[in-house]
Amino acid sequence: MTASLLRTSPLGEREAEFAASGMDIREAGFRAMVNVRVDSASAAADAIGIALGVPLPVVPNTVCGGERAAVWLGPDEWLIYGADGDTPRITALATEALGPVSGSVLDLSANRTTIEISGARAREVLAKGCALDLHPRVFGEGHCAQTLIGKTQVLLWQYGNAPDYRILVRASFANYLADWLLDAAASGW
Repeated sequence: MTASLLRTSPLGEREAEFAASGMDIREAGFRAMVNVRVDSASAAADAIGIALGVPLPVVPNTVCGGERAAVWLGPDEWLIYGADGDTPRITALATEALGPVSGSVLDLSANRTTIEISGARAREVLAKGCALDLHPRVFGEGHCAQTLIGKTQVLLWQYGNAPDYRILVRASFANYLADWLLDAAASGW
């Protein structure tokens, strides 16, 4: 007898709860997440950006790209974020472009999941448990930050002006953060 493997995401069974919350909250599971480390001033950094079709941002806490994006994590570190199934391609392209230069390319896709929250109340809900100033004049589309939301370490990224946010959270903390977001969405000030 052969057992088949079923791929499940950390929040795959919570879609009904998200839909009933009155907020636009959803999990975007199985996203490609590849960590790239290389000297930002090196030709290899430029070559990686060209190979991936998205430049590695050098301005702190910014994101470049769309479906495939480069998220700034530090002066010499980025998270390449892409569609489900894109990890092998991202890894191969970045590794080839890195060449013999000192650096690293590492698949972290299974480490985190993505929670997306959008709409008029999204900023208000996040502000209940995030110390960042999320006002559009400070934190707008194309900005990201490593921070805490509801005592959970996350990478917060505003990818649209609705406002639309992506919260990249470790898989082991995803259910806790989902509970926190649902509670924050349900409670008033």
